[in-house]
Amino acid sequence: MRTHRARTEGFAVCLRNRGYAASLEVRKLYPVVSDPDAAANDLIRVIDESGEDYLYPARLFQKLALPIELQRALRVAS
Repeated sequence: MRTHRARTEGFAVCLRNRGYAASLEVRKLYPVVSDPDAAANDLIRVIDESGEDYLYPARLFQKLALPIELQRALRVAS
């Protein structure tokens, strides 16, 4: 686990939360934390409901391409 001060790289929407209902909400946007090792293993690191970043199966999310202005507006305060 890393802290929420890790560098985020956009957002992903949760498509399903089976097995992770306490940590993830379907249809909610989550900040994505850069983690090339996780991506290579079909995982995604997001800042979840706990406020910390954790790894989840990438199939639970869809990364989004948002305009930079919207990304700034949604950015997690550090």
